[in-house]
Amino acid sequence: MKPLTNSATTPIKTIWLQRWGMLLCLLAYGTVLESQPAFAFTSSAQIQEQISAQEGNSDASSDASDEESSEPEIENSPYQYEHLATDLAFPWSLVFLTDNTMLITERGGMVRHLDSEGSEINQFMPPLEDLWVSGQAGLFDIALSPQFSRNNTVFLSYACGTANANNTCLARLTWNGETLEDAQVIFRAAPAKRGSAHYGGRIAFMPDNTLLLTLGDGFDYREDAQRVANHIGSVVRIEQDGSIPADNPMLASSSAKPEIFTYGHRNVQGIAWHPEQQRMFISEHGPRGGDEINRLRSGANYGWPLITDGLDYTGALISPYKQLPGLTAAEFSWTPSIAPAGLAIYYGDMFNEWNGDLLVPALAGKHVARLRFRTRSEIILSLPEHAANLDNAGAHKPLQLEEILFTELNQRIRDIRVHPQTGALYLLTDSAAGSLIKVTPSDE
Repeated sequence: MKPLTNSATTPIKTIWLQRWGMLLCLLAYGTVLESQPAFAFTSSAQIQEQISAQEGNSDASSDASDEESSEPEIENSPYQYEHLATDLAFPWSLVFLTDNTMLITERGGMVRHLDSEGSEINQFMPPLEDLWVSGQAGLFDIALSPQFSRNNTVFLSYACGTANANNTCLARLTWNGETLEDAQVIFRAAPAKRGSAHYGGRIAFMPDNTLLLTLGDGFDYREDAQRVANHIGSVVRIEQDGSIPADNPMLASSSAKPEIFTYGHRNVQGIAWHPEQQRMFISEHGPRGGDEINRLRSGANYGWPLITDGLDYTGALISPYKQLPGLTAAEFSWTPSIAPAGLAIYYGDMFNEWNGDLLVPALAGKHVARLRFRTRSEIILSLPEHAANLDNAGAHKPLQLEEILFTELNQRIRDIRVHPQTGALYLLTDSAAGSLIKVTPSDE
């Protein structure tokens, strides 16, 4: 297997320099924390309610979402909306099979098998023995192996464990034409933690067929996102059998988890490979403000919680820094938060003027944001030039917001997928009566 660009093993000298720089950042961060007010007027219940409203906790969002689950009357829209399924219980992810049918995961643990018109063929519970469902915890993403036509292999991410000891797991299963079977857990994030928030859970494949899995910071464990001795707040890279790629960036450090590809993340909820830019992009939840789009670089630290544009849910300052040396700043950010819940790179004939654009579904924002690179024909900057631009507050960021889409649906949008043949868009809405919505251009 050929090494990835800029993913060669990090020299030991560089690792020590990074550790010294990180120690200085952590000392500064600790000083900031000590200077913050306690904000005792905000109860833990109020904080949890704010988290739930933004980030998709079913307990808090179900009432409002249920009221919006009926098909809205939309006039003079440039888009045609076809509700293919309207009885999905908090759907999370969608994948198109080679026979043009679809598999949809629901957070409660069910997988729906639908035909191309949205009619249900069957539904089933995949054999995940330690699946744990509570709050944001449950069944997450579904992805086909790049060799699916030969091996029928499907990957599922999910919350595993118990209320007092859980984290994100990844299972490899086999599709037999009717159901998923032969589940094998190939990765389990460590350590186990309490709570039911911030799991990450999105899956993507690199061009060399290695697998990336996004992970969250568990909400109460955000400082651990800066510690590579655990998986919290990281993106991990593994082979499809769960083994460690020989060129992973942390292999030179005996104290680091060898699966880690990047770290310093809060809660990565979208991931997609951009074939034109030859880079992997992610969408990531901030707290109150500071949602981000980031471009993954092997071994990079994305700064959470040392740098952020957002505030804590109490209103307290998390960090005074939006940039620090050695930490990778965002390609694009939102304040106030929109709660980005997925990510797709558009290529297709149906909306060909969008080719190469990033499509970001939003929970709190109830829309899809379309982002475009500022200079479409320009070859992407070298990594040193790009890093210098990100560190320069006056420099133009590579992405700009081009358009806000589908606000007329008035729905929390959990996921977006592009049909590989037609270029039509498929949306999953976050509700106890969630919908699968096909989007095409209006005939008008």
